Amino acid sequence: MLPAIPSLPLAFQFASPGPILVRIGPLTIRWYGLLIAAAVLIGVSLSQYLAKRRHINPDLVGDLVIWLVIAAIPAARLYYVLFNWSAYAQNPGQIIAIWQGGIAIHGAILGGIAAALIFARLNRISFWQLADLVAPSLILGQAIGRWGNFFNSEAFGSPTNLPWKLYIPLNQRPTEYADFAYFHPTFLYESLWNLMVFGLLLTLFFRGLKGKLHLKAGTLFLVYWVAYSLGRFWIEALRTDSLMLGPLRIAQVVSLVGIMLGLAGLAWLYIYKRSLPDVAPVREEGVEASER
Repeated sequence: MLPAIPSLPLAFQFASPGPILVRIGPLTIRWYGLLIAAAVLIGVSLSQYLAKRRHINPDLVGDLVIWLVIAAIPAARLYYVLFNWSAYAQNPGQIIAIWQGGIAIHGAILGGIAAALIFARLNRISFWQLADLVAPSLILGQAIGRWGNFFNSEAFGSPTNLPWKLYIPLNQRPTEYADFAYFHPTFLYESLWNLMVFGLLLTLFFRGLKGKLHLKAGTLFLVYWVAYSLGRFWIEALRTDSLMLGPLRIAQVVSLVGIMLGLAGLAWLYIYKRSLPDVAPVREEGVEASER
């Protein structure tokens, strides 16, 4: 049952139906887990398709995804727990309760990068080529995964009366906002932003394939990092549940660092006309000459 929401003219009010999709005996299927699984499956299929278009063995992408999932999900949870330690220290049994929400995408990205570097090194594959193939799937997965926050009634913004406001149940509201019912749907803002970034990356990818752009290895990943970080920086300013380090919002700090590093990498590629350093000598088979 949806919570009762007063009807207002010209209002498109969001309200979560709850975190649980269905219960079958002792089995509980949650929206959050279903969305993550869907994001992974869609991401694998897309990355393998892009690999084929670049004449790179798609099986390598399938193998890489296993590494990414194994590294990214625990890293995302660890990142969230460490920066929210005061809450988990009092209830350590909740640390592993990832199905209740509470993961940080920046932690997942850092864990995934570490896993991809190791994978590329062991398989003598260009890390930057792999990163370019995964970047569109990653941002699409983030767009899908943000809807898990909607079903969990979490990661919302400050109170608002905008027409697209989000209703948050009383037990999910921060204490200081207990008297407010409607909040910015920041999950929606970020999901829409990520879809725009996804469109940008696919446009660059296919224009590169057609020879309309000359994209150097690493370009798509760097564009992803800059574009996502720009959106995350301003959206984070609206949120009420930011992970904090003193007075600083951690996600905004990481986003600023990401923007600077991404722009520096793009300048290195296209202003200084250099290649990004890679982790290992690249194996020749399965990679077309233009990609070496």
